[in-house]
Amino acid sequence: MIRKFFIVMALVFCSSVNAQQGSASPYSFFGIGELRFRGVAENQMMGGISVYADSIGLNLRNPATYAGLKYTAYSIGTSYTSFDFTSNTSSEATETYAFDHLALGFPLSKKMGVGFGIVPFTSVGYRLSFLNEAQEPNVFDRFSGEGGVNRVFLSLGYAITKNLHFGITGNYDFGRIENRVVRATEGVQLGTREINSSQLRGFDINLSLNYNTKINDKLTGYATFIFSPEADLSSENEREFSTVTFLRDREVPNETQQVDLEALGLARTDLTLPTAATLGLAIGERNKWFFGAEYELKKTSNFENPFLDINRIDYEDATRFSAGGFFVPQFNSFSSYWKRVTYRAGIRYEETGIRVNNLPVNDFGITFGLGLPLGLSKVNVGFEVGRRGTTSANRVEENYFRVNLSLSLIDRWFEKNKYQ
Repeated sequence: MIRKFFIVMALVFCSSVNAQQGSASPYSFFGIGELRFRGVAENQMMGGISVYADSIGLNLRNPATYAGLKYTAYSIGTSYTSFDFTSNTSSEATETYAFDHLALGFPLSKKMGVGFGIVPFTSVGYRLSFLNEAQEPNVFDRFSGEGGVNRVFLSLGYAITKNLHFGITGNYDFGRIENRVVRATEGVQLGTREINSSQLRGFDINLSLNYNTKINDKLTGYATFIFSPEADLSSENEREFSTVTFLRDREVPNETQQVDLEALGLARTDLTLPTAATLGLAIGERNKWFFGAEYELKKTSNFENPFLDINRIDYEDATRFSAGGFFVPQFNSFSSYWKRVTYRAGIRYEETGIRVNNLPVNDFGITFGLGLPLGLSKVNVGFEVGRRGTTSANRVEENYFRVNLSLSLIDRWFEKNKYQ
């Protein structure tokens, strides 16, 4: 039954992953979009830390954890996000719904486990307008974008020793991003439209090491190191210019001209996925409580996109600090269901590596949620309240509220029947 459910959800996910718009943030314009995948709901509820390893659950950001899997685990997740945008002159609100991940992991032996799945890696989804009344005649610009990068992954974890596990993930990244600029000038019948589109694809890998050791009879210490080497995404680009007639909120093209990007050396370019390193430390009591913290550094200062020349935008190295954990009152309680529930909470602070008008774009979030047991399986409900950006220097402050919902199903594979 579980396998049939997983197959049905896989078909639904794959049919919609290219159509969904997982972001409404104006900051999704930069780089290759807003980072969508921050781990399964269990990780996100603890501030996004990936140091925790569960023998019956999936940790998609840390491939070394697959070495400890005891059962086949399925995981599917979705999210709802509401946004409130504020600038010096206006405010707007919107919302998005999106699939977050679909994954399967299972043990190959007592020392080895494997996992695979698909996640929306980044998303682009924004719509901005600007009226320049200081210019004569007045000029109205509208900026919009959509698309993103999806990721198919295959992970392998191996137990080098009882306490030291190694993991590797291979990712195939693919997607399409489209950016539009429409301009209307007061007193001019026709407007102009520029469309830039990029078809992206490439490969990258993640490596990780997990170590745990007994501190005393109750406490266990944990450490993890995750490393992602620099990789390139190949971008096949197109650009067109059109004159347009405005019909309500739509623009109808009159004449369209394709730009010869081959002559400009921009038909095919490379975008850099930056080197990233994460160090995590944690302590906990088995089946009772857990607390950990992580620090991540990304070399986003190496990023550039020669196809889109953007003024007043710079990239610098990005950092993230996350801390969080969980508490289970009594995991084997027979008298109270709520004593078996896992209560999670965490915080996250990111310097995104984006500078707009020479000011950094930072992101802060508070997370919390519940893991509701269904036997070995769980329904995970998570919440995040966060803020990104600021209204200083004519920028946009973004306040968001996110709800994550995931289903973690446990099954047994490859076990012989003991009785006929």
